[in-house]
Amino acid sequence: MDVKTLCLGVLSRRDCSGYEIRKQFEEGPFAHFQDAGFGSIYPALKKLTESGLVNCRAEEQDSRPDKKVYAITQKGRQALFDAVNQQPAADKLRSDFMFMLFFADLLAPAAIDRMIAQRSAHHAKLLNRLEGCDRVLPAGERFVLNYGIAIHRAALAYFEDHGHELVGALLQKDVAE
Repeated sequence: MDVKTLCLGVLSRRDCSGYEIRKQFEEGPFAHFQDAGFGSIYPALKKLTESGLVNCRAEEQDSRPDKKVYAITQKGRQALFDAVNQQPAADKLRSDFMFMLFFADLLAPAAIDRMIAQRSAHHAKLLNRLEGCDRVLPAGERFVLNYGIAIHRAALAYFEDHGHELVGALLQKDVAE
């Protein structure tokens, strides 16, 4: 999904400033499966405004510059509808963790054990956060939430069931050398 579509999605839920849109990708409902930073959000909002897909209004703030608040237009809702009715692109997993473990034979077994423990703790934290979410959600949001829960549970189970195999194989390699 391009950032313009991501912004339209956020704005379809409520009017937001650029900062509030960014927060949706940092700690809001989109944080687990999409990413958008200020460097891409503001240019996207400018293009969306120029094309009439969003409107922008200034809201006064005490002792601060006016806040720009963006709202999706009917034309923007149609553009979002059209975008989400396309065949989605294949997901691409980018993971420094997986890249590093691909070269596990270059690492000390203790370092790998530590990496797996840290990644397990990370997945446990995210799982706990997702499991703590309100389950009274629209069907699509509930499906995505439960999918995220399933992914983190599967990762934790995999690390628990197989992490020792990688560490053990490297320990055996060290003994053989």
